Amino acid sequence: METAARRGALAVAARAVARRLNADHTDPAGPTLPCRCGHTAHYAGRKAKTVLTALGELRLERAYYPCNACRSGFCPRDRVLGVDGVSLSPAVTRMVGTAAARVSFAEGSALLGALAGLPVNAKQVERTAEALGREIAADEQQQVVPAEEAESAPPLYLGMDGTGVPMRKEEVEGRPGTQADGSAKTREVKRCTVWSAEGRDTDATCSAFARRVEREARRRGVDRANRRAVLGDGAPWIWNIAGEYFPAAIQIVDRFHAKAHLSGVAKVIYGATSDLGAAWAKARHDELDAGQLHKIVAALATHSRSCPDASKRDEIRKCIGYVWGNRRRMRYPAFRAQGLCTSTAVVEAGCKVAIGTRLKRAGMHWTVRGANAIIALRCSKLSGRFEDFWERRAQSRVAS
Repeated sequence: METAARRGALAVAARAVARRLNADHTDPAGPTLPCRCGHTAHYAGRKAKTVLTALGELRLERAYYPCNACRSGFCPRDRVLGVDGVSLSPAVTRMVGTAAARVSFAEGSALLGALAGLPVNAKQVERTAEALGREIAADEQQQVVPAEEAESAPPLYLGMDGTGVPMRKEEVEGRPGTQADGSAKTREVKRCTVWSAEGRDTDATCSAFARRVEREARRRGVDRANRRAVLGDGAPWIWNIAGEYFPAAIQIVDRFHAKAHLSGVAKVIYGATSDLGAAWAKARHDELDAGQLHKIVAALATHSRSCPDASKRDEIRKCIGYVWGNRRRMRYPAFRAQGLCTSTAVVEAGCKVAIGTRLKRAGMHWTVRGANAIIALRCSKLSGRFEDFWERRAQSRVAS
């Protein structure tokens, strides 16, 4: 009874809205209008279009302007109503975006049918969500409104990391990777997280990503914070961005990544299951926590000199370079004394939440274009900026 009553009420509402819109014949803007192709389109009466709305299907009649030059036509009212070139209303598009940001396209289709009674198939969910994601990505480049000063609670941390997303074969053809044959199955998604002790915010090509990082930092008021810190796992691209855009920020290598490097080289020296290797790694971890990096380098250098295996020596020397090259970013006792965070756990958790749970599910293989769009859509939702985007979108359509 509930479902039937709801369906009937929505049908009544849909007919009422359709009658109101179709009774308004003020949309003709004159006998002619300029076409997008540069020629002139002529008014040719009214043309019907069926649109799926939150109330159900509506049959709308709008002023129609065909163009003889390009053999196409347009209806001025479609842009005002937000249905220019699409068959879903803005409300349904918003629902599709919300669903697709959370679950797969097929699951999103099922949810829209079960919860809203809307017949949107999985392919239409995919096309709509990706188009919306590209629109959100373009909007993100234009909107850089700094946070209110009161919201910029120091210190502010800016963390960067990367994670692989499974790609379709054509997207990784010819790219080196970590497969046994040297090929790649994934492409890296770079991600920036800005957070303080009170909360965190997310945002998701290096130069394009660097500009996105800089925009996100401005939004969060990083430039006004009394103290700023950039955290990363030691990848050079992270420090390149930090040095270019945040030269005054403290740079910190994630302590647990540093320990993982030391544990990894212990396995190289002693073997994967050696108790001696575990004890050696524990001693190096303690030295790292104590800020005794010279002892770590000396211990590694001793093994480098005595190791007969050239490949193992190379791994040990890489670890020496990693530790000594990042020595100013591994001053953990000094960082602790300042009350600074030395872990990128927030960033890594964000990678799992923003990227992993949506784009790295079993059987998923993406195009770069599709992945970028869904990442932009998902980050907009997780960052709490989805509502602001829709307000700007509605205002721009009314203004035009």
